[in-house]
Amino acid sequence: MASALCALVLLAALAGPAGLRLYRRPGAVTGRDGRLSTSTALALAWTLILVWLLVSILGYGLTAGGGVRYFDGPDGPLSSLTSVYLPLLGGPYVALIAAKTVVGMRVESGTLAKPAPRPTATGRRPLRELIANDSGRTDLVDLQYVVLSGVTMLYVVLFFLSDVRAGLPRLPSEIWALTGAPAGAYLVNKLATRANPVITHVEAADGLLTVEGGGFTEPRLTVDDTALPATADPATGALTAPLPATARPPFTVVVTSRGLRSDPYRYVPAG
Repeated sequence: MASALCALVLLAALAGPAGLRLYRRPGAVTGRDGRLSTSTALALAWTLILVWLLVSILGYGLTAGGGVRYFDGPDGPLSSLTSVYLPLLGGPYVALIAAKTVVGMRVESGTLAKPAPRPTATGRRPLRELIANDSGRTDLVDLQYVVLSGVTMLYVVLFFLSDVRAGLPRLPSEIWALTGAPAGAYLVNKLATRANPVITHVEAADGLLTVEGGGFTEPRLTVDDTALPATADPATGALTAPLPATARPPFTVVVTSRGLRSDPYRYVPAG
């Protein structure tokens, strides 16, 4: 019991400052577009958990475990490190590196739009970005990656706390699939995502509609299925159009570019 409490204290000591630092300045877990990166956040979380496991086992071995002999033998506390835990960690890191490469190449070639999000008042990014696409809608692939990875992390943490003396929990080698398979689906989704235009913000004021986002090549702008004559700002790329007198918020804005349609953006006036 005492060893489990010590491990919990160590976990809090590692995760607390790291979480607070990222909450205040999330730059370490954001992508090139400024949004929270799912692959980066999960890879960082797995790294933190593995570091906690190793340090906790080291502390136990050098105190209550009896010293160096505690680590010896084929069934020692670190015996499953290379067969289970490194592959478990490898999936998220492969997804992280590959996703960054794929997205970078597609943005450079113009086959993917990654507009920067609007800055928040606090400078922090909403956690919902971990499971949402660039338009802010929930992405099923990102959601399953986060949920399955979270369940696996919880499995590892709870089994370790139930018997700290045994070292790394004896997980079945197939458990890497709970991170590897979702990571693979996440990467395939990055490859398969079409270069749809993306709407990040809509503003209506003084009879003028302003649509911010990216991927607006030869755009067609509609408000509740009514086409509007849109003009692109050469500096920002934002679209502007006169708002018909008949348009009453809330209304739905859609941009179509090169035959590809953006996610519908529901405009609701602030306040």
